[in-house]
Parts: sequence; C-alpha cells; structure tokens
Amino acid sequence: MRCERLISLIKSWYISVKEEVMAPARMVTFMEKHIATCPVCLEDPDVREEVEKITDIVFPEAKQARALALEAAAVDEEENFVDDIDKEVFSGDGDIIEEDIVSDDDENDLENGEKDE
Repeated sequence: MRCERLISLIKSWYISVKEEVMAPARMVTFMEKHIATCPVCLEDPDVREEVEKITDIVFPEAKQARALALEAAAVDEEENFVDDIDKEVFSGDGDIIEEDIVSDDDENDLENGEKDE
C-alpha cells in the first residue's frame, strides 16, 4: 500500500472498530470510498487486494457467514412469499364461490333474508 493517508486512516478506523465506536461495515465503506477517489490509491495495483485482506480481518468469517446467511434467508422468504401468492392465485378449480364475491354490504343483505336477483 503506497498511500500514507490511507494507512493512517485505516489505523484510526481500526481502533474505532475495536473500541466498538464504528461498525466494521462503515470502515470498509470508508476504505472503498477513499481508494475510489485518491490519486495515489488509483495508481496502486495492489491496494484492492490489501483492502480485501483488511476486510477479512475486520469481518471475521463467522460474521461474514452470518451476514450471508441473513441475506440468503431474506431472499428465500421473498421467494416463498411469491410462491405462496402464485399458489393462491392459480390453485383451485376456477369456480367462483360466494365467499369470493360477497362484500360486507352483501353479507348484511343475506343475513336479513334479502337475496340478489
């Protein structure tokens, strides 16, 4: 890593992460933003690889696995929701039953003995 400023920032950010003043994700975001805008970092061919190594240190594997599991669970939940809606919409024999079309007003009319004709 050639950028002295980035090295200094990373040290400061890492201390904040260890003291639980800064979230690890925030530190990674700051590193990414810095290397995207810094002329010295843009010319350094190894900086991305080194940032990945630092990210692995900041995010232990257990936390990364948990984050990936939470993300996968969210995707599965969304897919299951869509599948449930598809089943509800496309299941059945296609017959319309009274429950499908009766509104609150219609129910009151039926309770009073009145029928639609």
